[in-house]
Amino acid sequence: MKMLSDLWDKGRFLCVGLDSAYEKLPAHLRPGREAAIGIQAAIEAFNEEIVRATCHVVCAYKPNFGFYAAQGIPGISALINTIEIIHKLAPGVPVILDGKFGDIGNTSAAYAEFAFDVCGADAVTVNPYLGKEALGPFLERTDKGIFILARTSNPGAGEFQDFFSTSYYEGNKTMLYQLVAWQVAHQWNKLGNLGLVAGATSPQELQSIRFGVGSIPILIPGVGAQGGDLDAAVTAGINNNGDGFVINVSRSIIFASGGEDFAEAAKVEAEKIHAAICACRREVMAR
Repeated sequence: MKMLSDLWDKGRFLCVGLDSAYEKLPAHLRPGREAAIGIQAAIEAFNEEIVRATCHVVCAYKPNFGFYAAQGIPGISALINTIEIIHKLAPGVPVILDGKFGDIGNTSAAYAEFAFDVCGADAVTVNPYLGKEALGPFLERTDKGIFILARTSNPGAGEFQDFFSTSYYEGNKTMLYQLVAWQVAHQWNKLGNLGLVAGATSPQELQSIRFGVGSIPILIPGVGAQGGDLDAAVTAGINNNGDGFVINVSRSIIFASGGEDFAEAAKVEAEKIHAAICACRREVMAR
């Protein structure tokens, strides 16, 4: 997680989510679905301009695997090349491949090889449902960051995540998402390369996670199009050092404009959110 901590030291806490759905790209970039190479080129061109426009205020980029897989081979090729583009244009800024991977051990090994060795990602998101053993191929990659789902940002997250577990920590009965967070922070993170995912759409749950896990990094999606409140997310997610959080914003930045000015619009929106994060952080630290 050193790449993140270096950028936190510079006051950067914004992650731009590259949820670059082909159908939502500006019309002038879309040559038509019939030309596979055109799809790949359009996605790459869009992502490159977004990165150029925002790299001065971000601490990470987060391409969501689903939007690239939906385009087949052209999409996967665009994903791999996008990560290369980010590493070239924004050296030192980590790429978090959001795939929410999680399967039995040998399949996890294949996913880890794809994410890290094929795509070149610096970090990934993974699903803890199968337990630590199944995630071993990810967790053992000390040179990479692993963000583990705890309390997600979708409206139906509480269906299972809010179930009370039979486990206790600090004398309190825990909900499932709290147990996951505690296990990750206090039992799994022996190599210091783990973080958590907790949504901005549930700030009370996010705050309870931070209370139980100490300073471990938390990736916070859900600000922007999903309706999460930025100030509440920063206040709940910040650690005692004044950092430890990554605010992910996707659609409201990358699709701030659907026209030829999309990159400039993304720059303006990213700078606005960056400034708001910094202002809220200063307020929290001054209390």
